[in-house]
Amino acid sequence: MKIKQGFELMDVCGQAVVVAHGKENIDFSKVISLNESAAYLWQKVLGHDFEAETLADLLTEEYEVDKETALRDARKVMQDWKEAGLIA
Repeated sequence: MKIKQGFELMDVCGQAVVVAHGKENIDFSKVISLNESAAYLWQKVLGHDFEAETLADLLTEEYEVDKETALRDARKVMQDWKEAGLIA
């Protein structure tokens, strides 16, 4: 998977928010906010191909979390990003 072009992570009043650029990405019906760990993952994989295992490895390196929990969380993040149209 890879984060689609046209999306940028920004800090809006202390909240990590994904902002769409370009008319093909504009959808004002939803705002995409990321928690701290999802924003960390976004920054690490932006511009790179990744899988759930990649995200899980990043989570275990940065946070005190076991591999099984990290993999479950990574799959959930990828599912959320895919449903939001952020990755392909």
